Amino acid sequence: MTERDAVLYTDPRYELQAQDEADVKVQIVRGPLWSALAKTAARRKIGVLGLESEHISHQSWRVFAGEAGAGIRLKGVTGLVEGLRAVKDAGEIEAIRLSVLLNSKAYERTLRLIKPGVRERDIAAELDYQMRRLGAEGPAFETIVAAGARSALPHARPTDQALGANQLVLIDMGASRNGYASDMTRVVHLGKPARLAERMYKAVLEAQLAAIDRVRAGVPARVVDREARLTLKRWKLDHTFQHSTGHGLGLEIHEGPRIGKNSETKLETGMVITVEPGAYVEGFGGVRIEDTVRVTETGCEVLTPTRKDLLVI
Repeated sequence: MTERDAVLYTDPRYELQAQDEADVKVQIVRGPLWSALAKTAARRKIGVLGLESEHISHQSWRVFAGEAGAGIRLKGVTGLVEGLRAVKDAGEIEAIRLSVLLNSKAYERTLRLIKPGVRERDIAAELDYQMRRLGAEGPAFETIVAAGARSALPHARPTDQALGANQLVLIDMGASRNGYASDMTRVVHLGKPARLAERMYKAVLEAQLAAIDRVRAGVPARVVDREARLTLKRWKLDHTFQHSTGHGLGLEIHEGPRIGKNSETKLETGMVITVEPGAYVEGFGGVRIEDTVRVTETGCEVLTPTRKDLLVI
């Protein structure tokens, strides 16, 4: 990409697909990609060329430098594209909104399957299946279904473990629709909840609502994170919160800004973020409640429509 135009370089395998899906000029390369890029840069008399340091390997950098020669200076660039992507335009927000609605509908369709004796893996498979039936390309990330003590693992993977009676079941899921991601976490309980489960759920829900209430343009992301932690501290559960309060999403499931305790990024109108505080007690279980939220000038819009009270099955 230059100040004048953008070109997509790809090989013949993607010629038809690129012409159909890309909205920039497409250049089909029959041979080494780096050679073609270096020749183009030389022909256009580009003196300095930026390479995305977080996405290009050291080996690729060396090969390109060898092809480009001394006439082109390579410069590592970090966060330039990501910064532009952090604020969504109206079309992107609508795409995320539709992804969120699809994701929630897939969850609602799968609730009937959640009962003792059903494996975590089978529930995750049904969630993914329902996403695709509703029009998603697939899940935006590996769907999390974790029951009982395993729900205390924030990034648990579904296993062959069967759900048991009187257990917390944590579900973290997101759909990819037309290239845009959604993200939601909900917790259900099988049978009558124990007092600790009820307390954890009330605390996390209060923390999530308090954090959402601080979301608005101009507010540093760390303020949103701090609100969630202060609320959990009042419940004496702050030590059980093991991750940041949220993240941006869009074309990827994790984008800027990071909603963490040290994030100085100020929220801007058009950003779309998650708000997802949690509490995790080893040997017992975990609770996380997550919504996808659009930042506005005066506050925010919660895009996720799914109910947030503790669903007891």
